[in-house]
Amino acid sequence: MDFTYLFEPYDKLVTGADQAFRKMQEEFGDCLRCKPGCSDCCHAVFGLFLVEAAFLKYDFDRLGQEEKQAALQRCDQADRDLKKLEDMLKSFENDPAMRSYTLARARVRCPLLNDNHECVLYPYRPITCRVYGIPTAIQGMARVCGKAGFHKERGYPAFDLDGVQRELYQMSKGLLERMGEKDTERASLLISVSKIIKTPVEELIGAYTGRTDATS
Repeated sequence: MDFTYLFEPYDKLVTGADQAFRKMQEEFGDCLRCKPGCSDCCHAVFGLFLVEAAFLKYDFDRLGQEEKQAALQRCDQADRDLKKLEDMLKSFENDPAMRSYTLARARVRCPLLNDNHECVLYPYRPITCRVYGIPTAIQGMARVCGKAGFHKERGYPAFDLDGVQRELYQMSKGLLERMGEKDTERASLLISVSKIIKTPVEELIGAYTGRTDATS
């Protein structure tokens, strides 16, 4: 399946995220607490749009067999933790605030995090991971890592993660259109890292188009 036409626009988003992080390091380095061995951002609940999922899967498949196998084994625990969380959230169906609180507090280890607290796909990590640790604008609100040293009474520039998510959605929508899919609203669905690395790209696309044998 050829999605190389998306390399350039996606790399542009990645570059923008990395530049924003470096700028915050230069201007507010004393507030950033990111360092080797800190894996706080690797124990959270998040999903990826289809286009970023395809890139992540592409890079995962290029890892060595031993690293891949270890990550796939960690998927089992991640899936169990996500299932427990899903069951818990059902009890808060009529309480959006409690659902949001529970999701924000949930601790689910990313399968890509090895036992040395290192991401096995660090150079190719998703954009969400790249900007964790600096202030970001998500759903119109400024958010930051709880371990960071940013002070509420001071104003800091926030990375527009909402804007990046909109771009990723549009790219995913375009990918579905390229596949001949009419129901492009499926592009809004998010995929867990566990599902991404366990599933061939063709099947990921197929799940969105309803064609499990999707081909380019």
